Amino acid sequence: MTFRFRALSHWRPLLAGLAGGILLLLLIAGIQHFRHGWPFSLHHDLSAPDAVSKAPAAVDHSAHNGGESTQARVAVELSEQQLQTIGVRLERVQRETITQPLRSIATVVPDESRVSHVHARVSGWLEQLYVNTTGQQVHAGEPVAGVYSQDLFATQTEYLSALKFGQAGPDSAVVEGARTRLKLLGMTAAEIADIERRGEARRLVTLTAPRSGVVMHRGISAGTAVDPSTEILTVADLSTVWVWAEVPESGARQVAIGATAHLDFPALGREPVEARVDFVYPTLTERTRTLRVRFSVANPDGALRPGLFGTAMFQSSPHDTLMISRDAVVDTGMNQHVFVVAGPGRFEPRKVTLGARMPERVEVLQGLAENEEIVASGVFLLDSESRLRASGGAGTGHAGHGD
Repeated sequence: MTFRFRALSHWRPLLAGLAGGILLLLLIAGIQHFRHGWPFSLHHDLSAPDAVSKAPAAVDHSAHNGGESTQARVAVELSEQQLQTIGVRLERVQRETITQPLRSIATVVPDESRVSHVHARVSGWLEQLYVNTTGQQVHAGEPVAGVYSQDLFATQTEYLSALKFGQAGPDSAVVEGARTRLKLLGMTAAEIADIERRGEARRLVTLTAPRSGVVMHRGISAGTAVDPSTEILTVADLSTVWVWAEVPESGARQVAIGATAHLDFPALGREPVEARVDFVYPTLTERTRTLRVRFSVANPDGALRPGLFGTAMFQSSPHDTLMISRDAVVDTGMNQHVFVVAGPGRFEPRKVTLGARMPERVEVLQGLAENEEIVASGVFLLDSESRLRASGGAGTGHAGHGD
């Protein structure tokens, strides 16, 4: 017990000194905190120097407006000498007549009304396929496949028997009913006449091309079992094709049925052709946010191949609107504003809504009136001065280089 008491007595002065040091540091920290000098104080702005952090904070209006806006700017007054130094030029808002072209991507596709699908009307086997490759040209009525069907063979046999033993001749109800069944199963009048002439059933039933055109799809190969749901061939007549134009959502109001556009396909090396919109699709394409419109274009030489890309240029009807120079607009990314002359040497920021954009001019939909005077050049230095004064500063002085 005496040994433990002596050990504690030995460390007691050291512990007391350490406790005193901690209390002294806490006291200094408290004083610095209330003086706004402590580096980790909540009152201190880490992004600014100490002198600036002690100044009253400027109100940040952008947080209430979804980003930077004209509320973070104030009116600016400059002398004539300052205006000349920074190159300020004024212009009046004018009403002009414009025609805004609308450019969109165009794609050639088959005319859906000229596409036919070849199916067998009976179940059986595809023993012969006379179309060798996709893309092959076929003509209407040309044989494209030969199908063997037990049901059809049996129906032919029944028809021949009805012809041979029919009590009332070839025009009897029994014969006529058997002939109708053969037609429903896909046999043509020529094939029926052939089996009547030969007096024996045909083993294969021939499928013919329903129209002249190009084989777009060959679904199966010879030797495959088929039924009425099996698509054997797809034939498309490409003498007339469709052209789809994908119009941006912002330009959808400019197109309607009957609107004229110039279709250009640079890969063909031809002059653009003029066409009229014959259909506007009722919905937007969700992935691209575009409105699809359709043209029907004659294609006698087959040069407009499905899948070919080009452009469609729409010409809107001329209309009068307010126009200003593009250099007059300050675009923050969230909104746009200009500086309006509010008096001699005084310029106020004003938010505007823009429309069509031309190479040098821009349409103003809202925010300005005709004949108002605005700043057309030197606007970015003016905007910098306006933002600085809105933040609580007294101006940079650079606008007048020593004002």
